[in-house]
Amino acid sequence: MTRVVVFAVVLASTGMASDDPPLRTMTVTDAQESAIAQLSDAFAHDRIGVEEFEERLTRVHRATSIADVKRTVSDLVDARDAGVERAELALRPAPVAVVLHPDAALTADSVAAIFGGVERRGPWRVPRRLNVVATMGGIVLDFRDAVLGPGVTEIHVRAVFGGVEILVPPSLAVEVSGTAIFGGFGHVDRMPAGADPGRPMLRVRGVAVFGGVSVETRLPGESEADAHRHRHHALGHPRGAPRLPEKSGR
Repeated sequence: MTRVVVFAVVLASTGMASDDPPLRTMTVTDAQESAIAQLSDAFAHDRIGVEEFEERLTRVHRATSIADVKRTVSDLVDARDAGVERAELALRPAPVAVVLHPDAALTADSVAAIFGGVERRGPWRVPRRLNVVATMGGIVLDFRDAVLGPGVTEIHVRAVFGGVEILVPPSLAVEVSGTAIFGGFGHVDRMPAGADPGRPMLRVRGVAVFGGVSVETRLPGESEADAHRHRHHALGHPRGAPRLPEKSGR
């Protein structure tokens, strides 16, 4: 007598593997990154001016909820695009921050310009602590493509009869304050209330004596000429003012 054994395998459609990426819930960080991108686009196309751009960026970085973030750009997003944006964010993989190796991020370094000039641009690695001295000289620190370690990076500036120009991207949380004696020290504070130790943040402190320390938010890839054009355009065309139609060339 022959015995036949039949094995049946039942696959539920809900349990089958799928190539589609898993959906995930939008986080405050997701909303902040989206809002910063929207603000940058609006600023690049002269829909908002410099002061408004900086003010909204500060509110975005300090926001503690998705609702707070969305309020900063609610007038810049079309209702039809909002649903698409939410769907794209749900399917987008979690952002991975490019940071330094923990050991490298703990090192200190210094930049000095004495009767001369120094520039740091491009994808340069920023140490955890950086001492900056400008004496009868000038220094430009461009952080738009720089690689920062997680947490707070501290910059100590001393400008004596010299100048230090600091360029930061809209996505970087920044806190700048210092003392000016017969000079100027630009103050910026868009550090989040609850600092995230896993995200890069920049803190600048120091003193300017008969010198100056300026801080400017500049879009990635934006040239100095483009930056001046945006600022000149903002002064000439305040938000909400009517604009004359462009000439057709006839």
